[in-house]
Amino acid sequence: MLMMEQRVVVTGMGAVTPVGNSSETFIANILAGQVGLAPITKFDAQATGITVAGEVKNFDAMHWLSAKQAKRLDDFSIYGLYSAYEAMTQADLMTQPVAPERLGVIYGSGIGGLTTIEQQVIKMHDKSPKRVSPLFVPNAIINMVAGNLSLAFNAQNTSQAVVTACASATNAIGDAFEYLKQGKADVMLTGGAEASINQIGIAGFAALTALSKATDPQQASLPFDAHRQGFVMGEGAATLVLETLTHAQARGANILAEIVGYGTTSDAYHMTAPNPNGEGAQRAMAQAVAEAGLQPTEIDYINAHGTATAANDSAEAQAIHNLFGANQHLLVSSTKGMTGHLLGAAGAIEAVATIGALQQGKLPVNVGVTTPDPDCPVRLVTEDNALQPARYALSNSFGFGGHNAVLAFKRWD
Repeated sequence: MLMMEQRVVVTGMGAVTPVGNSSETFIANILAGQVGLAPITKFDAQATGITVAGEVKNFDAMHWLSAKQAKRLDDFSIYGLYSAYEAMTQADLMTQPVAPERLGVIYGSGIGGLTTIEQQVIKMHDKSPKRVSPLFVPNAIINMVAGNLSLAFNAQNTSQAVVTACASATNAIGDAFEYLKQGKADVMLTGGAEASINQIGIAGFAALTALSKATDPQQASLPFDAHRQGFVMGEGAATLVLETLTHAQARGANILAEIVGYGTTSDAYHMTAPNPNGEGAQRAMAQAVAEAGLQPTEIDYINAHGTATAANDSAEAQAIHNLFGANQHLLVSSTKGMTGHLLGAAGAIEAVATIGALQQGKLPVNVGVTTPDPDCPVRLVTEDNALQPARYALSNSFGFGGHNAVLAFKRWD
């Protein structure tokens, strides 16, 4: 007997970001165009040649976490847990818990506990292998943010970690969406976390010549601008509570948005570069639109991956143009000009930003652009056109290795 597909809604969101440490603050600052980039403070970055990053600021882990959790975990797990507590509280699932076997976790990270790895390798080299922490492995491995969420919320359904570079969080959310559609759970915790602003993280991406060397935070990350010069590293996390519509309505939940489509493809082109024609990205967007039962002309806004690297922005813009060229009202922006690029967590905070835009009838401005690149044929969100009620929106994420992931959201009326 075939089970009827479930509709899937968002009932809770939490965020730890360079522009705010709650989903409400994050959305407000994103829609206000606030840039959260600043000089790096976590280490002396002078030798790397990179000076600006999107660090989490004024962060008090003890607001949601216990002292033991805050002391023993890597930052990427701390950020993920912190945002999950906020999301579960917003969803009102701390006081009316879900049956454990119907609550699952699918969570993304691109790199995981990189600070733990850096610190423990240095300790091993400078002192002795015997001095390596017994918590090294459980703090470093990528799946432990999902594991820690399962422990914290007694989630006894599936617990999975998704690792698809900068598409990780979007793939995780999409996989959780599909899991719920099939009726395999009632509620899923999903999103992404990253904490890679450290010496090896910055040095590694600098060696790839992927990072912006700009010293002015206001002009460091310039998605779709002709003068862009690379991405700016960011850190943080966002968690979404996804729920079947029937489960959410049965308990009287406050519904924030509906997920209506998901697309995921591979470029199979290059280890780090996207296919210049954007064909893989275009197919992923087309899949998400088709699963939503929509036509390309019905999409109002795209939160672009938009890393401010020459190759990514032009390929993505070409993909958007090829699929949505007949859509004259479609607006596009990248929020990475404000947050930097959170790698495996980028799609999670951008999903929150997209939902916030649908809720408030205002789109995030593509900040920093003074000279739109003619090789990026998209209509960007500006101060002049940002006040637009949108009903359907996409959120794009693309990663090293050719991973493409796209989510389609619908405003909840």
